Amino acid sequence: MPTKHPSPLLEPSSNLDALKSKALEVHHVLCGVYGCPVAFFSDDDPMSNLVSNLLSHRTKNADTARAFKSLTVRFPTWEAVRDADALEVRQAISASTWPEQKAPRIQAVLREITARVGALELDFLADLSVREARDWLKSIPGVGPKTSAATLLFSKLRMPAMPVDSHHHRVALRLELIPAGTDVGPSHALLERLLPLEWDFQKVYDHHEVFMLHGQQCCYFANPACSRCAVLSLCPTGQARVQGEDVDPLKVPVGRSRSKKGPLEASS
Repeated sequence: MPTKHPSPLLEPSSNLDALKSKALEVHHVLCGVYGCPVAFFSDDDPMSNLVSNLLSHRTKNADTARAFKSLTVRFPTWEAVRDADALEVRQAISASTWPEQKAPRIQAVLREITARVGALELDFLADLSVREARDWLKSIPGVGPKTSAATLLFSKLRMPAMPVDSHHHRVALRLELIPAGTDVGPSHALLERLLPLEWDFQKVYDHHEVFMLHGQQCCYFANPACSRCAVLSLCPTGQARVQGEDVDPLKVPVGRSRSKKGPLEASS
């Protein structure tokens, strides 16, 4: 019989320690597979990184990079993007998905930051705690938990905030680190509480990256490669699947339906 691991569906306080221990073990195993520390891919200023993250929603990395380059070539400053005709911005970011939604959203975010700060710069976030900085960013309409965390972690601010993308989220669901049916947005708080408080930005980045890489290279959305999974012994979903059971917490049970959200919902 597969080994049973704690599920957070009905989580007593004693279960939280077990989940923390499990998350840490998964981290160590996946770091052994994918290699840690993971090199950062960006050293952008936080303003540029925020725009890049807004472009990246439901978009492949290569297309995000093309859209960002096109935008910055066409408009020399973020002030120019803010004040441009929305159609011109839309044309500049056409390589991304849903440019007709992203163009006005990006401009609205830039206008909101200008109104609050008086300039289009976010370096002051370095003087805040991670929680304060995330709350400040999330209070901007159109900026959700993933974008706020990614901006703080991926930019030159290097603050230990953990974003959760679709790959990271999928792996966490199948490992039962979060309850089945938990959407990406709410999963941020549930997964963050499992991390050691003393972790610095590099450890948090490694954690996100190895979960993401595992989702991309093994724990696929369809037909995950459970038989070769490095964390199979920790994964109730994988253990059941290799025994022939058709189980997957990504599937919504009959009689339930996920909330219908637009492609650029604020959980991003």
